[in-house]
Amino acid sequence: MSTFSHLLLALLLVYTSGAEDGGSRKFRDFLQEWPTPGTGPYFDTSINSNITGLVGKTVLLHCRVKNLGNRTVSWVRHRDIHLLTVGRYTYTSDQRFEAIHTPHTEEWTLRIRYPQRKDSGIYECQISTTPPIGHPVHLTIVEPNTEILGGPDLFINMGSTINLTCLVRFAPEPPPSMLWAHNAQVINFDSPRGGISLVTEKGQVTTSRLLIQKAVQSDSGLYTCTPSNANAASVRVHILNGEHPAAMHHGHGALTRLSHATILLSLVVYLVMRHPT
Repeated sequence: MSTFSHLLLALLLVYTSGAEDGGSRKFRDFLQEWPTPGTGPYFDTSINSNITGLVGKTVLLHCRVKNLGNRTVSWVRHRDIHLLTVGRYTYTSDQRFEAIHTPHTEEWTLRIRYPQRKDSGIYECQISTTPPIGHPVHLTIVEPNTEILGGPDLFINMGSTINLTCLVRFAPEPPPSMLWAHNAQVINFDSPRGGISLVTEKGQVTTSRLLIQKAVQSDSGLYTCTPSNANAASVRVHILNGEHPAAMHHGHGALTRLSHATILLSLVVYLVMRHPT
């Protein structure tokens, strides 16, 4: 206890030991009725309160309550102040929600089956004290995302290496397989064309790199990356035949000085036509 707390306690004792008027008696009665610190129910705040779930995959929101006594625990959804569970009973008609509790334990869990992105938000675990006390849990529902870097169009100089990088985020698990297709035909890494390789690194974010050496015109077209547990992503590759090799940066599709000059010339022509001399 701090020095300030000791001083405050001393002042209260002096006040309550003074004249027995109505005010002092009420104040002393109030102190007697105030719960002793540490004896009432409280939340174990070491439990993770920021949960990320996946679309369609069951998610569990955990709440641990100490010294619950004869109180009850409820789950409330903040978005619409909707009471979801009370104790071990579910109070919503949405059958995706369910209360889970094993008797004689401190765990009170809200289970959400087949979650959707709209289920994201704050859920509050409440104890039926007077007034109720609550502990918020923030839920974010995400869905698998597939992206090919540099898309939707890539411009590659003839004879260069085509390097396509496909990223898969928020998948329930690393994709068991990654298929690449060129113009809707699955790429055959043993084809006579040769010079085609694939490097895949699985993890929280899975990376798949398709490398095609010595690009030729027939390598132009639509390339699609298809993870086995996420949506596909596509990019269109354009092979520059050397007629305007400076038109684009290699593999990035960024404008160069030639493109900027073309835009500037077009702007000058436009201004001259609007304001003829």
